[in-house]
Amino acid sequence: MTNNNIEKITLEDSSYPKILKEIHDPPKTLYIRGSFSKQDEIAIGVVGTRSYTSYGKRATEDIAGNLAETGITIVSGLAKGIDAFAHKAALDRGGRTIAVLGSAVNPDSVYPSCNRKLADKIEKNGAVISEYPSGIKSERWFFAQRNRIISGLSMGILVIEAPEKSGALITAMQAVEQNREVFAIPGPIYSQNSVGTNKLIQMGAKLVTCANDILEELNLPLLKEKKKKFKPENKWEEILFNILGKEPIHIDEITKKSKLDAGLVSSTLITLELRGIVKNQGGGYYTKNF
Repeated sequence: MTNNNIEKITLEDSSYPKILKEIHDPPKTLYIRGSFSKQDEIAIGVVGTRSYTSYGKRATEDIAGNLAETGITIVSGLAKGIDAFAHKAALDRGGRTIAVLGSAVNPDSVYPSCNRKLADKIEKNGAVISEYPSGIKSERWFFAQRNRIISGLSMGILVIEAPEKSGALITAMQAVEQNREVFAIPGPIYSQNSVGTNKLIQMGAKLVTCANDILEELNLPLLKEKKKKFKPENKWEEILFNILGKEPIHIDEITKKSKLDAGLVSSTLITLELRGIVKNQGGGYYTKNF
């Protein structure tokens, strides 16, 4: 064990992930905060763009979260956007997650710096790993290099929102080379963030709309749908609930359709959000949470 609770493990160590040894160029040394678990033998990598949309954020939270609930470990790269949402979704559902860095794992080196607190949480519920030792200066090519580890640790890679030229697509191609499954979320044909994922589907990636699509492909137990019931506490909640749906709708449009006072709409939405009935998708957009 080194400083900052960083452990150094090599290919010869029993704690080195067996699945990672299968790739043709596994890192000879891994530096780790946290620990590996036998549970991590069944893992899915979740990757995507930093410039996410509300659609990508919601898909990540739903699918990565549901996979984590079944006991699957979520692997990603701690980048802004889709990566961070995947890690957070796993933690929020009480699951495990592994962050593979393109920098050293010591707290002062974690990149991006805005996700250092997230790395601390992952350390307690999974692992933060890198093949680069503390003190080494991070280089841009480190981030492309680490992608082979993300796919190498995973039974399959799920790509959520990826422009035509994206690091997420590099990870998908490496997954193919490593004989891993590739999954992709379809998106609008006019969205730049969907060019990469739609192309992957054309090339043979499994089209995914829910966690069960992945579980079924990997012959894992399916997630049973939880049916939630909503009992409004007043007529305002009932009105707003009936307006909301699966597609994000802006609070201004909700106010217009409800014909209620803007302040009342805002306070009611906050109450419903706290109770887990609705979800704030950001930018003033809301959806039903089930």
